[in-house]
Amino acid sequence: MTAKNNIILTNEDITNKIKRIAYQIYESNVNETEVILAGIDSNGYILAKKLKVALNKISPIKPILCKVIIDKKNPLNPISTSIKKDDYTDKSLVLIDDVLNSGTTLIYGVKHFLDVPLKRFKTAVLVNRNHKKYPVKADFKGISLSTSLHEHIEVYIEKQPYKAILK
Repeated sequence: MTAKNNIILTNEDITNKIKRIAYQIYESNVNETEVILAGIDSNGYILAKKLKVALNKISPIKPILCKVIIDKKNPLNPISTSIKKDDYTDKSLVLIDDVLNSGTTLIYGVKHFLDVPLKRFKTAVLVNRNHKKYPVKADFKGISLSTSLHEHIEVYIEKQPYKAILK
């Protein structure tokens, strides 16, 4: 029996989810002048860039992009960011990834930012799979899915048409 790929989010779905998450970020930061969008390299950062565009269209808040580089195979390795700690100290920050699977990447990303005093800290994902190994949650999510452990989700958002596939 061969595995069948199922599209769980179409181009239109993903575009709408990005807009909705942008509105949620705006609502959560309505009194802020700027917010740091910290996207986990690679798809998380691509999603952060798309959220920045959406936020610019709907709010006066200045979104600042930050790329978070985590070694996903060895998350205990040092984590680096594209902006200095001083640039996000005492600011509102949203840590962004495409899929929340076991929570490993997100929890190590959270741990990195806990070393700096932040005004507010939230997380955002496009797809939340309810298989967490760590006690981390997505504050803003496009869709939640209960999948089996052997299934895999791939998100394609670099260029249109966007899609998310369950394999």
